[in-house]
Amino acid sequence: MLSSLQLQDIADEIQAAQAEARQVEPFSARIPGFDLDDAYAVAALVHAARLARGERPVGRKLGFTNPDMWALYGVRAPVWAWLYDGSVTQLASQAGVCGLGRFAEARIEPEIVFRLHRTPPAEARSDLQALLECVEWVAHGFEIVQSHFPSWRFQAPDAVVDQVLHGALIIGAPLPVSALGPDPVAALRDFQLELFRNGEPAALGRGSHVLGSPLEALAHLLRLLDQQPLAPPLEAGEIVTTGTVTIAPPLQPGERWHTALQGVALPGLRLDMDA
Repeated sequence: MLSSLQLQDIADEIQAAQAEARQVEPFSARIPGFDLDDAYAVAALVHAARLARGERPVGRKLGFTNPDMWALYGVRAPVWAWLYDGSVTQLASQAGVCGLGRFAEARIEPEIVFRLHRTPPAEARSDLQALLECVEWVAHGFEIVQSHFPSWRFQAPDAVVDQVLHGALIIGAPLPVSALGPDPVAALRDFQLELFRNGEPAALGRGSHVLGSPLEALAHLLRLLDQQPLAPPLEAGEIVTTGTVTIAPPLQPGERWHTALQGVALPGLRLDMDA
């Protein structure tokens, strides 16, 4: 474990990079022994600093729940980070605009988002139906992800320090679980999502690409938090975005992105990219 001074130095450096939308050399490349335990300790320091600045946590995000992404970024398992009110937007319709100037090497991830109406009980770690009963609503959203490390080259501890690459979360219409069809567990596993750039197909994915399903990813988050004694458990009212269904293509101003979903009663989204 790194010293408290080293952990604080990393926390200060990544917060400055985030505030200025600039990139730094990955910590894993220059600090011997920097590991996931260190990274989550740094993330706790950053979380405390955000709370002191008046930011309000509204939920969590999972990253790297799509195993197809692991080899690309040197990651071996999902990781998590806090979400705050300043970077989460609930759309009034199924269309929005996103400015890219505040992000470093922005990419787009189509995801499934849950909001909890109660704290999941112990059995929800392994019983998807029990977990589903804790969900208030389900929505399709876009997460804008970014890397404060050049060319998206980093290791898992770097991603954890960088809020698991979170930039913004744009959420579409929330639906009750009952609206997903007669078998919501199967629908969330089997649905297909196609992502389009300027009307042309850009990526294709299925719910099963997200650790078996976005609901399985939510259960994984519960187990992951159980393994971290200092991490608060999920509570009623939190939102959780479960990770990308497709690859995460890079973004440029002037592009229009939209999705089409089949096999689940969630409407597609459209997002226009601004400078």
